[in-house]
Amino acid sequence: MNNLEEIKRPTKQEQKTAMESYNAISAMLAQLNSSTVEIEIEETKEKIKIPLHALKLLAKILEATSKGNPISIIPIAAELTTQAAAEFLGCSRPHLVKLLEEGEIPFTKVGKHRRVKFEDCVGYKKRKREEREALLVEIMKGDEEIGLYDSQC
Repeated sequence: MNNLEEIKRPTKQEQKTAMESYNAISAMLAQLNSSTVEIEIEETKEKIKIPLHALKLLAKILEATSKGNPISIIPIAAELTTQAAAEFLGCSRPHLVKLLEEGEIPFTKVGKHRRVKFEDCVGYKKRKREEREALLVEIMKGDEEIGLYDSQC
């Protein structure tokens, strides 16, 4: 897995190529009804079969690349170091370690080192977002009750 700081923005040429490829794949995806797709590598004339869901993922990658967004793919079952998990969550490593020790995010130990499953980081991030949204709704309801906010606006 690449370090997050190694991920680069695509060049303008890469963006243009990605947009052309995305448009072609998108048009093809609309017509497909099979679970596998055969594609041909133009340079070698080799034909390969790939699962349809992999082609859909490629289309999403090309779409993001065409917009100039850097891309990284992490296997769902991947285990992250505490530093990588902290970077993903946007917090400091010591704060992440505190969350781990408090049981907020499950982890395993490999020797002295903690490892965190990527899917557990995603779950924690989702829970926190849902908690923030619920608190925001609660605050808005309180503001409505005292007349500071009108939901009809």
